[in-house]
Amino acid sequence: MFWSDINREDWQFVESEKKCIYCGSKIELSKEHIVPKSLKIKPECSSCDNIHGIHNQIWACKKCNLLKRTKGLYEFYKEKYPYNEKFYDIIPPLLEKKYLKVISKCHVCAGKFESKDLDGDGKLTVLDIDFIIHKFIK
Repeated sequence: MFWSDINREDWQFVESEKKCIYCGSKIELSKEHIVPKSLKIKPECSSCDNIHGIHNQIWACKKCNLLKRTKGLYEFYKEKYPYNEKFYDIIPPLLEKKYLKVISKCHVCAGKFESKDLDGDGKLTVLDIDFIIHKFIK
């Protein structure tokens, strides 16, 4: 990766205060892959800069990283805030921007970018964006 390949959100991550993006904790932090690095749409995923690069990383505490595991961002927030119908409004903008950039490229690779209602619940929601993760996690 070249410095010119780093976009605005990546710079915000590099320059941000080192704290968990999910809860604000400053203890036991590590870089977390927003889209799980175990995603395997194609064999090339294991070396894909989209999944393994800075574009897909954020600071997370050990507790939140373990809770999120291989969940999609929207699924994780829906579980974290089960009584908030607009759970997606709680997601920090930097986190959501990075996630959408990465996951949209994964949808293109999977040939699912133009699909509707991917999770089959009869509704088109943000959770359809996460569905590709469940289909291709290895």
